[in-house]
Amino acid sequence: MSVEIDLSESFKAYDVRGIVGASITAEAVEAIGAAFVDVLGLSGQDVLVGGDMRPSSPEFAAAFARGAAYRGANPKMLGLISTDELYFAAGSLDCAGVVFTASHNPAAYNGIKMAKAGAVPVSSDTGLFDIRDLAQTYLDEGLPVSTEAPEGTVSEVDVLADYADYLRSLVDLSGIRPLKVVVDAGNGMGGLTTPAVLGDAILPGLPLEIIDLYFELDGTFPNHPANPLEPENLRDLQAAVVKHGADIGLAFDGDADRCFVIDEKGDPVSPSAITALVAVREIARAKAAGEETPVIIHNLITSRAVPEAVTAAGGRPVVTRVGHSFIKAVMAEEGAAFGGEHSAHYYFRDFYNADTGMLAAMHVLAALGQQDTPLSDFAAEYEPYVSSGEINSEVEDKAGAVARVLEEFANGHDLNPDHSGVVCPPCHPALENCETVVSTMDGTTVTATDGSFWFNLRPSNTEPFLRFNGEAVDRKTMELVRDGVLDIVRNNA
Repeated sequence: MSVEIDLSESFKAYDVRGIVGASITAEAVEAIGAAFVDVLGLSGQDVLVGGDMRPSSPEFAAAFARGAAYRGANPKMLGLISTDELYFAAGSLDCAGVVFTASHNPAAYNGIKMAKAGAVPVSSDTGLFDIRDLAQTYLDEGLPVSTEAPEGTVSEVDVLADYADYLRSLVDLSGIRPLKVVVDAGNGMGGLTTPAVLGDAILPGLPLEIIDLYFELDGTFPNHPANPLEPENLRDLQAAVVKHGADIGLAFDGDADRCFVIDEKGDPVSPSAITALVAVREIARAKAAGEETPVIIHNLITSRAVPEAVTAAGGRPVVTRVGHSFIKAVMAEEGAAFGGEHSAHYYFRDFYNADTGMLAAMHVLAALGQQDTPLSDFAAEYEPYVSSGEINSEVEDKAGAVARVLEEFANGHDLNPDHSGVVCPPCHPALENCETVVSTMDGTTVTATDGSFWFNLRPSNTEPFLRFNGEAVDRKTMELVRDGVLDIVRNNA
């Protein structure tokens, strides 16, 4: 008996994610495949279809291909792929496509990430919800017979070798000093892409000794969740780096589009530091090609060290809201060379403005391997400030909590209508004697005019959480700011 599906439960702002058998089924995916073709006008064209190592991905990929072919498209089955492999294929082959993945979500989940030809993202602003609504109609009423084109033909294509070769063409690792590298794939797709790109599975070997953790593709995640953003999921990698005396550790999430870095001491290197490091390299590369002032994109949660490093290197930093659709749109508008987010998503102009954890990892390996300084010292140059990390507070009235914080900072005076401009010193004991500027570009950001700290409060769209991120010139200031703001948020309801 088929399950009644409400697609609004699984269609998010940037992709599709749901619980297998409940909010996402093969029947629903077949309807989504048909709607994908119709909404994007792909009848008679090739459509790329791949999936990660989750148990349901092959069934869902086949169902999507049936729906797409029924509406006249020609599905090209990519087999097992990472998300950035889809972006590479969509860019290099100039075809729209999808990958079945739920990224770092638990094993019970699966989903779909979509791209137009050229790896242009499909989001709620660019057709995703139109696909949802038409798929819901097809799911409820049945698929119509295509009158525009005959049913499409399904074929297979393997892009892994071309993907690996292309990445190596962007960053040459052949001449670096020998490095010992521990890689934790978390039983995700990094277990396939790492041997292809950094190892000798397809291409000649590099001066890298790869020590692998959890390379077996297993979508049940038997060792730990494939979510390196959570510190507990880095413990095995940190221990292995120290045990083996490695130069660096790399951790990929489930679909391998994000990469987290561990130094030789077993300590995490912040994604902001990686963003700054890669940005400096990409600026130098662009300048060498004749670009006068390369543009680098970063979201407003990244460290202040990022725009400072970009400016010092002769680039122009541009800040955006959090979220890959915003980053990719501004990348295209600005012709930016590179973009980075605090969540370890890294975007490259030479990778079709798309995000790829592997290419970011290669830049770090190249930078480390071209000099003798250990990674901890090298990365410290890009981490001059102390970050709080993201802290969630469960708050039902999120707007009210933000208003209390702003009222404390305004010291009883009204803010400008757009909540921008200099406000009076805050009266909270932990935050007194400093003037601040408030911005509402994405959530609410409060910045000390003397440069001593900033913090951002962003409400979750799907959960009763208010997310705090902060940074300061030293740990004492960061802790005062963090504790003072969280006290207002949590204890002054």
